[in-house]
Amino acid sequence: MYRRFVDGIWHVEGSLPLAPGQSVDDAFERLDPLFLETGTTHERSGDTLSFQKEGQAAQDKMAVFDRGTLRVEHGTTGLVLRYRLASRALLFCFLAPLLFLAFAQATIVLGKFEKASTEAKGKKPEVKKPPVVLNPIDKALGAPEPDPPKKKSKKDEDDKKPSPTTGYVFAGIFAALYAVGRVLEDRRIRRLFRKRLLGT
Repeated sequence: MYRRFVDGIWHVEGSLPLAPGQSVDDAFERLDPLFLETGTTHERSGDTLSFQKEGQAAQDKMAVFDRGTLRVEHGTTGLVLRYRLASRALLFCFLAPLLFLAFAQATIVLGKFEKASTEAKGKKPEVKKPPVVLNPIDKALGAPEPDPPKKKSKKDEDDKKPSPTTGYVFAGIFAALYAVGRVLEDRRIRRLFRKRLLGT
């Protein structure tokens, strides 16, 4: 059960019934053009076809998948194509949010550590800067007096503190990419195989 769940993260599985009277050879002949793309190697043994992709081009209709197996089996109503495809891109999109959440948590811990360290050392006395004296020549020419140095506000100090917000934002982006990609790729590959098998 656990292994099936883990495999489901980056594997896409499904099945499609072949057209009535369609043979195993005819089915694989119709699917064969999908495995003639650059960077793709495939091997067929009887009713099973396995493929592997490396450095696949972006225009490859199956570019998101790195390897997989297609098998034609006997179903209750006739021959059925069963496929199981693996995608490292899906795995990356699944793991990326966990990585960014870890960064966010590390930022929070680091912020708490720095705050505790500052409090332990005690607040440093504020060093007053000497007032800026206007040059006599500038004064004679009527130049305005320079503004006194501004005190750092609490907001400025907070802005300098490490924030976990960026980590949460990227985690959300990749989580959305994975959720959408997992559903879309499942539907897209099923539609692609059906189109090739039925010639529609």
